[in-house]
Amino acid sequence: LLLASATQAVSAAEVTFVLRIQNGRVPEKMRLIRVKQNDVVKLQWSTDKAISLHLHGYDIEKAVAPGAVTEMTFTARATGRFAVAPHLAAQPGGGHAHGDVLVTIEVYP
Repeated sequence: LLLASATQAVSAAEVTFVLRIQNGRVPEKMRLIRVKQNDVVKLQWSTDKAISLHLHGYDIEKAVAPGAVTEMTFTARATGRFAVAPHLAAQPGGGHAHGDVLVTIEVYP
């Protein structure tokens, strides 16, 4: 049992991705991120226009301002595909809408 938990700790990694949003988009080569379950994932966001981002499935929201780097960090406990999309203006009757997916994160067991 001790060996199993030691192996799990060794297999988890800390991974960082530097992501730049320009004209409402992330470069094509950065739109798909693959990580392993239990990795500590750091997304370092910068942008040319103020934007609010939402990581679906992990329910993390961050405001990103021009001229600054904003870090979105989470431990990839849930497996599957998770989208990061911008929040758009509030909708009539409450709630909000999302823009086009900027990045898709795939978490593998």
